[in-house]
Amino acid sequence: MDNFELFGNIEQGKDFLESTKNGKFLFSFVISYTETCEIPGITFAGTDKNSIQFTPPADAEYLHYGYCKTIDKIPMTPDGKPTPGLLTKTALESASIPHLTINAGSKISPQLPFINTGMTFGRNISIQDAMTDSQVSNAVDYGRIVGRSMASLTDCLVIGESIPGGTTTALAVLKALDFDAKVSSSIPNNPVELKNQIVNSALERIDSDHPYSIVAKVGDPMIPFVSGMLSSASSVSNVMLAGGTQMAAVLAFASKIGFNEENTTIGTTSYITDDDSANFTSLVKEIADIPVISVNPGLENSQHSGLKAFSEGFAKEGVGAGGSIISSMIKTRNDSTKFLELAEKEYRRLFTSL
Repeated sequence: MDNFELFGNIEQGKDFLESTKNGKFLFSFVISYTETCEIPGITFAGTDKNSIQFTPPADAEYLHYGYCKTIDKIPMTPDGKPTPGLLTKTALESASIPHLTINAGSKISPQLPFINTGMTFGRNISIQDAMTDSQVSNAVDYGRIVGRSMASLTDCLVIGESIPGGTTTALAVLKALDFDAKVSSSIPNNPVELKNQIVNSALERIDSDHPYSIVAKVGDPMIPFVSGMLSSASSVSNVMLAGGTQMAAVLAFASKIGFNEENTTIGTTSYITDDDSANFTSLVKEIADIPVISVNPGLENSQHSGLKAFSEGFAKEGVGAGGSIISSMIKTRNDSTKFLELAEKEYRRLFTSL
């Protein structure tokens, strides 16, 4: 389709688009937390330090209800730009794609029905280990159980996430696993120096090359959980990892515990694949022989500055936006012009009622 650009294993990407054309999609939304996000200047995923912890559950509530219960408004940047969940919600609703929320270490639980793993949040990797080795092992096991169950219900399991500060822990995991990663950010001026400083101090604590130990030291709970989901789900269904940098880290860890490359793809926005401060597509290629499908949602043509901001480097991706838009376009045959029209309608609904 004209709206998609393929990278990596292009033939497999074409096969994926063809094979899912008339299939069922199911979106799983994994919410989690790392205290690394509380470091000043590291993320824009919330209006201030205290509100960041509410971003993942609020994203989940917004997808479910169209409004939030744990906070008064939908998650926004300090200057009022909306969560990428707006794009996800528009995509899922326009294509009637069902979704489920999974709490895999969120500090705050969402006020809605969700799958609860009982996992705890990750610690600030600049000062201590994120998790214990046994917490990582449990996360993988829980992910495998949930992934297998959900994949058996659908032709394509789409996995998205919300974890503020997750690009920093993803960078640490990728570097610790010996991948030359340069990662994206929710901020146009990617705080590369600050991220590298945090990552380098975290990497000094690594004393084992075992993947579980590495993720325990410098990762976050989402990475082993979603890797477990991918590991089992890809054996029974197509799986689309919906996201950018964090999903590259998932892929890197999953390559150590095993998954089926033939059934796996990454779906993201062109704002990630075109990001000059990152090396997303070459990084994925280095990790695994799978396709990356990139979609341009056309937000640069929006009349609303809050939507246009995504194309200018704010957020870029998140809440599984890219993968959701791709799934929606495959199912409905809508193009980016139609998607933009729907996203603007949702934007107006939100911001005329606030």
